This record gives sequence, C-alpha cells and structure tokens, in this order.
Amino acid sequence: MSTKGQVILPKAIRDQRYWSAGTKLIVEDTPDGVLLKSMPVFATTSIEDVFGRLHSSKPALSVDDMNAVIAEEAKRRARD
Repeated sequence: MSTKGQVILPKAIRDQRYWSAGTKLIVEDTPDGVLLKSMPVFATTSIEDVFGRLHSSKPALSVDDMNAVIAEEAKRRARD
C-alpha cells in the first residue's frame, strides 16, 4: 500500500475481471477482509421505476394487427 492508501492489483486479476484504468470500485469491509466490486454502470432500477415511462399518442394495436405487421415485415425481408 502506498502512502496515499493506493493498492496495486495484479494484472492477471484486472484482466480476469475486465477492470481497466478508470474502473470505479466499491470497497466493502467484511469480517473476512476487504471486498472489491466494480460499480454498476447503471443505477439499479425496478420495474415500478420504469413502468409507463414510454408513452405513445397512438392507440395500441390489437394482436391481429401486430401479427399482420410482423407478417408484412417477414415478407419484405424474404424479398431482400
């Protein structure tokens, strides 16, 4: 450990974990020692947090309408 409290992790561990320079780590004190985990890129969310966020001004399609659109696209792709 350096005088600034910095610790050098062996390259093999950094490579195994895909930790490159600039990776943010979470440091947890556990009864067995210190645990390092990479910080999630995105905040943890639940379905309740995001449900209903995307609104459309158009009315919802029926299952039959959706199936018709899918069939049309499948025919178009088959021609291409």
